[in-house]
Amino acid sequence: MLTLERAKELNDSQVHEEHLIIHAKNVMYAMGAMAEHFGEDREHWMAVGYLHDYDYEKYPEEHLLHTEKPLIDAGVPEEDVRAIMSHGWGGCTDVEPVTNMEKSLYTVDELTGIIQACARMRPLGITDLELKSFMKKFKDRKFAAKCDRDLIIKGCGLLGMTVEEVASICIEGMKPYAADIGLTGNGQ
Repeated sequence: MLTLERAKELNDSQVHEEHLIIHAKNVMYAMGAMAEHFGEDREHWMAVGYLHDYDYEKYPEEHLLHTEKPLIDAGVPEEDVRAIMSHGWGGCTDVEPVTNMEKSLYTVDELTGIIQACARMRPLGITDLELKSFMKKFKDRKFAAKCDRDLIIKGCGLLGMTVEEVASICIEGMKPYAADIGLTGNGQ
């Protein structure tokens, strides 16, 4: 099983841009919260979340085409590599998410982008972000327009959950780490 320590070692060897590191952390914390929701291993899900964009910095136009073999060669278990590959389903891979981990990663990858954008607009960042405020921004497709809301809705459907349910879990899962992800507000 992939450990968080190993995921950080591998990801940090490839990813150096601050915004990509922050994104990896956002997804990591959201995945930890989703693991708790499903009664799964929190650290394991966090590790997969942290490592999910392993090749993106070097190969943004060929995302996930340079992930599978290097990670397997590095000893990452095939089930974890499959989960990482599945987050690109319908875009850059044909690996359909089937497990709760895979479906969660597929969904929270985009969802955390909107959460981050929403939190950055608030004086206290994510620390006092409420679901109602998030949903208002989620429904405004001009806000954080690059985040694929249809994919998020599809992912929530795969999980048998609503956007509100998944967003609430992720927001609450990210709040304790506000300082680490730069979302404490104007007083950062």
